[in-house]
Amino acid sequence: MTAVLVTGASGMLGRAVAQALIVRGDEVTVMQRRSSGRGGAAALGCREMLGDITDQDAVRRAVRGQDAVIHLAAKVDVSGRWADYRAVNIDGTKNLLHAALNAGAGRFVHISSPSVAHAGRPLIGAGAQPAEARSTRGYYARSKALAEQAALQFNRADLAVMALRPHLVWGPGDTQLIARVVARARARRLVIVGSGAALIDTTYVTNAADALVAGLDRCTAAAGEALVISNGEPRPLAEIVARVCAAAGIDRRRPHVPYPVAWAAGATVDALWAVRTRIGRPGEPPLTRFVVNQMGTAHWFAQQRTRAVLQWTPRVDLETGFAELARHYAAQR
Repeated sequence: MTAVLVTGASGMLGRAVAQALIVRGDEVTVMQRRSSGRGGAAALGCREMLGDITDQDAVRRAVRGQDAVIHLAAKVDVSGRWADYRAVNIDGTKNLLHAALNAGAGRFVHISSPSVAHAGRPLIGAGAQPAEARSTRGYYARSKALAEQAALQFNRADLAVMALRPHLVWGPGDTQLIARVVARARARRLVIVGSGAALIDTTYVTNAADALVAGLDRCTAAAGEALVISNGEPRPLAEIVARVCAAAGIDRRRPHVPYPVAWAAGATVDALWAVRTRIGRPGEPPLTRFVVNQMGTAHWFAQQRTRAVLQWTPRVDLETGFAELARHYAAQR
């Protein structure tokens, strides 16, 4: 039995990872800023440590006695102040790394993002290219690139560190990708950038959780490496959006906006939201250049290396995943 600390377990993927570890018999502690209540850690059957990863004392308490860390906690908003991204995604990661090393935890799985190596150009069957903060788009990608670099630089004989980059994780109960697409579609504010033909790869949450657990097991053998995780089933963006909307019971056409027009609009919104953020009224922007880039360019990844290293293959294909999503929304209705 392995004692594992999971940060960010209040999110869909973190919760799925904690649950998978518990099912196989590991001793799991989750660290989060606020209690998740009766449906959270207690329901999963694991220990809950309350604290923020920006708090060094709280981090040291959480890591004490752990054999390994799976670090998912991050600021993932599409807008905000750079100082907030830096504090959570970079400094928080460094706090965990130092604490893990000092506590004798032998393995550290850092959950990164494919956006750390996406400079705006199409990625077609790409591998896990090096994280590059200078060419990334947006504060989130930039901060995650710097955090991944810091994590892999920490890899050493007494602390094996690897980085895993799950790509566009989704599933029933997702409050990030799926919930935003559905909310915009219901409000008639969802558009398709360009023709919608750009091939996009995604990852069903069960597969992502399995891969992260496999990463924990293979961390020592693959120390110092970064791997991209996906279902390996790229589909046109317009098809993915249509399938999500259909699962949610939304049957209406979505307008297409030419990429240059959407990019110009995203640039305008980025400038406006920078001002709003400075005066303390950030909110969620209707469009950003980062989102335009993600919707308008292909990004799918070769999976041979990932599956060979992790000794893992997805067990839920897209068809099954969309059927599960439809059942979820049908139950809500």
